[in-house]
Formats: sequence, C-alpha cells, structure tokens
Amino acid sequence: MADASQRPEDGPADLILAMVARDGTAASRHAQALADPNVPLRDLADAIHALCVVHGTFPGMVDHATAHGVDTLASAWLARAASVMAAERSLLVRLAAAAGPLPSTPGQASAAAAILQQRDTLALLARSDRLGCATGAAAAFVLDWVAIRGVLERCAVRLGEEATTSFAAARDEAVAMLHGLTLAPARVRALTFGAEQLLTQHRGLWQLLESRAAARGG
Repeated sequence: MADASQRPEDGPADLILAMVARDGTAASRHAQALADPNVPLRDLADAIHALCVVHGTFPGMVDHATAHGVDTLASAWLARAASVMAAERSLLVRLAAAAGPLPSTPGQASAAAAILQQRDTLALLARSDRLGCATGAAAAFVLDWVAIRGVLERCAVRLGEEATTSFAAARDEAVAMLHGLTLAPARVRALTFGAEQLLTQHRGLWQLLESRAAARGG
C-alpha cells in the first residue's frame, strides 16, 4: 500500500523496492513460517499448488503484458522477463507434481475460487491500458519472486528436487530497468499503482494460505 513516508525525490526503483520489502512475500508471516525446516510438508505443498494455479500456467502475467503491447516503457525488458518466468513456471509445475495431491482442507471450494480469481485479476492488471501500470506490476512480480523462489527452493529440498538456476540475475535486471526509467509524475504513479496491486494480490494469497494451514491444524 502507499506509504506517506516516500520522498518526492525517490525514483521508481527506490519506490518499488521499498514496496516489495514492506508489503511483499518476504514480509508475509506465513511465507516466513514456511522457512522452518520442520514445517509440515502439507503446508509447503499447499503453497506450491496455489502458486501453480496463479502463476504456473501460460500465458502468465508478464506474457499478458508483453502480448498486450500497450505499456511500452520497458518492452525489451518485459520480453526478457517473460522468458525467465517461463523457466520458473516449469519449476512450479515440476514441484507441484512432486508434492502430490492438494492437502485436504476445510473450505476448499471457496479457497479454490479465490485463488482462480487472483489469477484473473493479475491477468487484467497486466493488460491495463494505463501506460506504466503493467510494467510496474511486472517489475514488482519479478522482485517479489525472489522471496517466492525461496519458498520453492525449500520445497525442492524437502522433495529431493533441484531448483534449477539462480534467480539473482533476473532480480538485478529488473532493478536496473527501473533505475533506467526517467518518468513524469503521472507515469511514476501508474508504475507504483501496478506494483501495489500485484503486491496486494500476493499478500492476499499468503493470508489465505495461512488460514488454510490453521484450518488443517498446521
């Protein structure tokens, strides 16, 4: 969410990095709990399956932004990010298969509907006609994926799978792209709006997963 402490002189990179640190997956209580080596495997599996629904299908949100073609602030970066996230989708699908069935949880039907709605909401966000919105959402997505990747890697260890290559270069490229933008205030607002909306959806997903873990007694 917007922070009144943000300074007018902060550039797009500073603003979005601060938003991701404050409101993203790394700040989620449930995502932090999944770092415990003794966390029930069913909780990790539940997170993997949910992430696979939201981000494990093609086209993903970066693909939507690239194909829509309206947000031209960083077209070349979007195309490269789409390629990187395709590899992450493959990892997600592989981990979901290795994790086995979705753990039995009360309220499954309503949770499944909510998760599908998040996927649809992110697709709409990525196809926004507001210049800067899709780029901001995609940048926040890639930057927040650093923490999500940590969850995937912990799950991979528990399942005896490999997590493929490092995600650090993708993170660095997203930051470099943001640092390279020189934008009018209206475009900065669109950029940060897109980032905020992406983070809101991720925050809601982790809250839902935390509630599901509690319902299972995990």
